[in-house]
Amino acid sequence: MLYYKRGRLLAVCVLCWSCSVRVVTAIQRADMFPYGSLSGDMILAEGDDETSRVLSLPRPVYFYDSLFSQLYVATNGIVSAQDLPMEKQYVDDGFPTDFPVVAPFLADIDTSGGRGQIYYRVTETPSVLNRVEVHRGFPDAKFTPTHVVVATWENVAAYEEPTRTSGPSNKFNTFQAVIGYDEVDSYVLFLYPEGGLNFFGTRPKESYNVEIELPARVGFSRGEVTYLIFSRTEGPHYSVTSDEQSVKNLYQVGNTGIPGVWLFHTGNRYSFDNIVPASVGAKGCFLLQDEEDDYPLTGGDAEFQPAPASDHSEAPQPASPDAPSSPSEDVPHGSQPSNRQYAPPNPPEASQCCYAALNMFFFAFSFCPRFQQQCSQNAFCSDYATGYCCHCRPGFYGNGRHCLPEGAPQRVSGKVSGTVTVGSTPVDLNNIDLHAYIVVGDGRAYTAISEVPEPVGWALMPVAPIGELFGWLFALELPNSQAGFKITGAEFTRRAEVIFYPGNQRLSIIQTGRGLDDHNHLTVDTVLSGSVPFLPPGAEVTMDPFKETYQYYPSVATSTSVREYSVVSADRGSESFSFQLKQNITYRDCRHDSSTTALETLQITMERVFVMYVKEERILRYAITNKISPVGVEPTGPELVNPCYAGTHDCDTTAQCIPQEGQAFRCQCATGYRGDGRNCYDIDECAEGLSTCGAHAQCMNLPGSHRCQCQSGFEFGFDGRTCVDVDECSSSPCHVDARCINGLGSFQCQCQAGFYGDGFYCSQQEVRPKSHCEQHRDSLQSGGDGRPSVGAFIPQCDSDGRYRLLQCHGSTGHCWCVDSRGQERAGTRTPPGTAPKDCDRPGEMKTHRQKHTYFMEKKSDCLMKYLNEPERPKTHCEHYRDSVQTTSPEGYPITGAYVPQCDANGQYIPLQCHGSTGHCWCVDTRGQERAGTRTPPGTATKDCDRPERPKTHCEHHRDSVETTGPEGYPIVGAYVPQCDANGQYRSLQCHGSSGHCWCVDSRGQERAGTRTPPGTAPKDCDKPERPKTQCEQHRDSVQTTSPEGYPLFGAFVPQCDPNGQYSAQQCHSSTGHCWCVDGRGEERAGTRTTAGIPPVNCDESVPVVPTQRLESVCERWRSSLIEHYGGKPEPQQYLPQCEPDGQFSPVQCYGETTYCWCVDQDGREVPGTRSHDVVKPACLPSAAPPTVRPLPRPDVTPPTNADITLLYAQGQKIGALPLNGTRLDATRAKTLLTLHGSIVVGIAYDCRENRVYWTDLSARTINRASMAPGAEPEILINTNLVSPEGLAVDVKRRLIFWVDSNPDMIESANLDGSGRRTLFDTDLVNPRAIIVVSSSGTLFWTDWNREAPKIESSSVDGQNRRVVVSDGVGLPNALTFDSSSGQVCWADAGTKRLECVSPDGSGRRVIHSSLNYPFSMVYYRNHFYYTDWRRDGVIVVSKESSQFTDEYLPDQRSHLYGIAIATSQCLSGEISVLLFTF
Repeated sequence: MLYYKRGRLLAVCVLCWSCSVRVVTAIQRADMFPYGSLSGDMILAEGDDETSRVLSLPRPVYFYDSLFSQLYVATNGIVSAQDLPMEKQYVDDGFPTDFPVVAPFLADIDTSGGRGQIYYRVTETPSVLNRVEVHRGFPDAKFTPTHVVVATWENVAAYEEPTRTSGPSNKFNTFQAVIGYDEVDSYVLFLYPEGGLNFFGTRPKESYNVEIELPARVGFSRGEVTYLIFSRTEGPHYSVTSDEQSVKNLYQVGNTGIPGVWLFHTGNRYSFDNIVPASVGAKGCFLLQDEEDDYPLTGGDAEFQPAPASDHSEAPQPASPDAPSSPSEDVPHGSQPSNRQYAPPNPPEASQCCYAALNMFFFAFSFCPRFQQQCSQNAFCSDYATGYCCHCRPGFYGNGRHCLPEGAPQRVSGKVSGTVTVGSTPVDLNNIDLHAYIVVGDGRAYTAISEVPEPVGWALMPVAPIGELFGWLFALELPNSQAGFKITGAEFTRRAEVIFYPGNQRLSIIQTGRGLDDHNHLTVDTVLSGSVPFLPPGAEVTMDPFKETYQYYPSVATSTSVREYSVVSADRGSESFSFQLKQNITYRDCRHDSSTTALETLQITMERVFVMYVKEERILRYAITNKISPVGVEPTGPELVNPCYAGTHDCDTTAQCIPQEGQAFRCQCATGYRGDGRNCYDIDECAEGLSTCGAHAQCMNLPGSHRCQCQSGFEFGFDGRTCVDVDECSSSPCHVDARCINGLGSFQCQCQAGFYGDGFYCSQQEVRPKSHCEQHRDSLQSGGDGRPSVGAFIPQCDSDGRYRLLQCHGSTGHCWCVDSRGQERAGTRTPPGTAPKDCDRPGEMKTHRQKHTYFMEKKSDCLMKYLNEPERPKTHCEHYRDSVQTTSPEGYPITGAYVPQCDANGQYIPLQCHGSTGHCWCVDTRGQERAGTRTPPGTATKDCDRPERPKTHCEHHRDSVETTGPEGYPIVGAYVPQCDANGQYRSLQCHGSSGHCWCVDSRGQERAGTRTPPGTAPKDCDKPERPKTQCEQHRDSVQTTSPEGYPLFGAFVPQCDPNGQYSAQQCHSSTGHCWCVDGRGEERAGTRTTAGIPPVNCDESVPVVPTQRLESVCERWRSSLIEHYGGKPEPQQYLPQCEPDGQFSPVQCYGETTYCWCVDQDGREVPGTRSHDVVKPACLPSAAPPTVRPLPRPDVTPPTNADITLLYAQGQKIGALPLNGTRLDATRAKTLLTLHGSIVVGIAYDCRENRVYWTDLSARTINRASMAPGAEPEILINTNLVSPEGLAVDVKRRLIFWVDSNPDMIESANLDGSGRRTLFDTDLVNPRAIIVVSSSGTLFWTDWNREAPKIESSSVDGQNRRVVVSDGVGLPNALTFDSSSGQVCWADAGTKRLECVSPDGSGRRVIHSSLNYPFSMVYYRNHFYYTDWRRDGVIVVSKESSQFTDEYLPDQRSHLYGIAIATSQCLSGEISVLLFTF
């Protein structure tokens, strides 16, 4: 049955004398592309001759072979690429026009008085892009639209002179033009719904009372084009209609197989002569599915899904007295156009067809017998009600059109081209090579781009999205997910745009999957265009792991994300940047299998991202580890992750890891491999008779699979499996005076009677014309004296002009046999000094390609001279050998190239030797080198007849490197592991290029502390290994960050002595700075020297001048950038901001902009702090200011006679500010506790024991002290703290709670520091303030994540976590609890508001709306007390009046942090629980 998606049966027409099936129902209005204001359309003004405002295109469109970046929509049924002249200059004329025109219905249309509407838009919406599907009419098109222009004329009327009619006409037309395009092609759809055309022409305005009507023009015109610089002439044009009847037929027929739908190819970037119409179906037969694409057979085709309800759904549907009375009439398909004119024929008479009633006849159709060849040879085809789908066979994966063996590693090759502007310098990339290698078993994807020019090589390091495509295609799949290749197969288009911040540079990435090559390698071409930020040479780029969510729609997957990366360079130090990535991946899907569940979203996790540019080799590398899973799926802990999902299994790279219960797993060799799963080896399906190749086909083994290749003279038939004879005669290979006779796998050329020759050259002369051999020979004897060019091969011909069977090269001494066309016969070449082959022997008469048999014809009869025996097909070895030997035009083998040696049967000789290098090795039947058999020149070769043992892990590792080069060489500069005779790792490994050596364990893992530089004696690897020292751990943590084992460029690598201790003198290899260190590796003050200055003697004491200090890193970086900017930085350029003591200011900004972020003491960006708002982020210093001497004692001096005291943190001290009622008593303010070298941030008070608690950001500790005079501080917690900020005391439960904003955690402990516990470590970005309501046992905290700030709550034991408020929040720094109202209150430095809300999220109210920069807050007796960074003081706000009532500004001006209330006794009601709000 054929159904519309709307559920209506389509009528079918069965021809009485044939089995043709005809769908005769035209499309309905609901089948048109969505239009109207609800679809985002613009509306053209009413009138008789209106033209739209310019419609600027996001990307230009090719129309014919010209590029246009803007369009205009006109009342009179046209779309133009130029602003239109007055209608009288074109509306009554035929084609061609003077200007570019797309004309779905060019006529004199008038929308005045509300008679219709005209809508238009350009869109990138996936649902619209997916409907522009051109493959039905253009099966070979490689087209996926990036943009679509939709223009709709709805219920428009013809112009009518007021004097000629008594009233407006009731005839209205509705039609649509859809222009889809990408960077190369454009296609146009014309849509005419059933009942949509009710007038078919219009009267000329100047008809002078002559009763004429001009039919509408439908078609295309290029407009005038320029020639001879200053002259212009008519451009090409194309007409669809010719008269009124052909206009009437527009909605009754179509060139797509669907009445009313017309498709045309309208432009191409490279070459385009004229419009090409679609051609679908056989003559006289319409099938909605009649080509190769997997699209529905229904009226609800993928191209024409019913439009959603919109503002045009209620449009009137006027009757048409002139419309045909039978809209379901069957109309046959017309012939192809000739000479720019396409006129569909008139409808046939009803007697030609036997019509079936709607509910009487249905048609069942089997698609797979016809379309099986569209599936992969490792797939099967399944029929469905609306079409067919391809499915990969068990053991293979893909989309059915392309299938790969499961578990096998995958290779990708392709080219990179385009122009990339670095800074202001454009750099061309001219088809440079890209190669990728993906270990599917654990999701590792390695991408290498070679021959990358240096400036763009450094600048492209952050553009890891180039390699991320391959990670997505072949990611490690977690349960309920699937990698991209299973969806896209090998043919897709990925379009990505990268926008860099803060420079706003834009880079376009277009990656096109071209299919699988002969070796099952994916071919992907990449085009880069746009600009990228400049990166200094030698820079190091690091990117943190991240997650990205992909949205899936029919035929497209999209994602948008923001990435951050760090750049470290000698000149600039550490910098942080970001970019936004927007991408879509379009592909062809199959929608007929309704049993499959459509994907909606999946999450890809990129756990490790490594980027590097190798200047010496000009190679850009990306290494990314990828996992794909449903969104939100996170393992609860590493111990619960099965090794298959974690990628930590030890299965072979050509094996699948199959998870079992718990931590158990099983290794199973990939499809096409056999072994124990730890070591797997390819199965040669060809040698073992396991191939599916049929007659006249040759089997070619591939890793994990095989390929069938038709023998010479044959090609694959309709089913894509069977080899059928090629009819060479169809290409007219013979002379014009000869006849061609096709044979099985060959053909013959015979001169006609009265002509003489070999069939390729025939003449009536008695003198024989030159033969092919003689012409070949004479063309090479091009010297003026008739002598050949020096060293050139000159073919030898016999007396009859034929090639001599034995040919020899006079210069090289090589000889070989040839066939009648002079083509070398496989396996017959002999080197100089050896006996040539007997070319007359029958066994050697089988030629490589027997396609021609020559005949000579005398005056009265034609005598056959000879007929060669049929040849055997070339073997894999012979193909390989001949591909090398025949690359030289003169017949030379390429100098230095390895030429494989084949035996008499064409099989690889077990022992292969390289003629130039002298190396020899054993090979298997596929010519693959057997591990451990290679011998250098001058040494005895291996016995290749001995049985081969399985490869070890070392040999697999070694061979995976050695076989990456096309000729079998290891990649230049790559590390190749060394294995012993038993295949085990040699205990001492050395890098051939770098000269480094090191010891390894049995798994090949480097042993710590054993690496030696070039020129030094290597370690004794047989000595037992001692534990790593702190220096060695520090050093190795840097060295092992690169997958290849190299230290990262630009990173400081500490130097350790032979005992593993820090060398007294340390130097940075990139910057040239040197300094002395103590036993812990800490720099000794005053010892640092810059590049070019002799380092100090670290064995002597170094005096430090008290009045001097060395220039800090921040100051050096700032000075170098000022010099880089020419001494005059622009306001928007970045300069590091340094404190007076030389430390980095906690807040860093780009010049005078508001693009700011927080940094730590080393200038590294604190993640999640970037702000584009007017308000800068609330950043905290992590280094204490310089110590001022003499140092005061760190003991407590409490205020006297104070019942209520505010305690505030101010850098290296805690201050006490007594209250007099609710007023601040500044006269009694004093320092409670001096803490030199500290940065006190969070502060809280325990009223039961009269103790103050605080966090120290500099020492990374949590501390407390009694409020008694002379009391000294004690440290409670000093481990595993990074950035402890907010602090709260639960007086009732005797607990402390704190937030650590660097690892983004909330923890708790007993008041003495014992019983430490993590409450939350997920879904936090920048937690800051925390409070506890002891009476209810509730925690509240703020998270000022710049992307999604919020306030959350939970119970004190970490249960019942929920978001209290997230809307309308900016920088919620301060948090407190109003015990009188039971509300949580916060002060926001972003919104400038002080607000309160009930714990359930209700009752939100604003207390004050114009704060300055609040940081911390506490509530007491209807007043809020908060520390303010703008005023550097304590500010008081009345809850009742919402007014500022008081302020306190300390004498020493610096930022104030936490604030708390200390009381002489615990209070009930108002402050029964003391809270810290930070």
